[in-house]
Amino acid sequence: MTAGRPVRPRASPWPFIGMAGMAAAFFLYAASGLVAPWWGLTILLFVWLVLFVTACRWWTPHPRRLPLLAVAAVVFWFLAVSAGGAWLGWTA
Repeated sequence: MTAGRPVRPRASPWPFIGMAGMAAAFFLYAASGLVAPWWGLTILLFVWLVLFVTACRWWTPHPRRLPLLAVAAVVFWFLAVSAGGAWLGWTA
């Protein structure tokens, strides 16, 4: 206690960093419509939505996992679009 006020714990920066990464990943997923067909874009956006809901649920109990989840979202996007281009003929 300092000067009669209770000491409040500092907010962790990790969930904010993770959500910024999820926002950046959203732009990658949304821009996939330039190369992916409508059904591929729908699947990609659904995957991003599931990852975003997971990030929201992990905000307080697991704040250090959010940046890793954002990195996993970008890696998954890259692999999915690359696989779509290689095996399904997705082109710009």
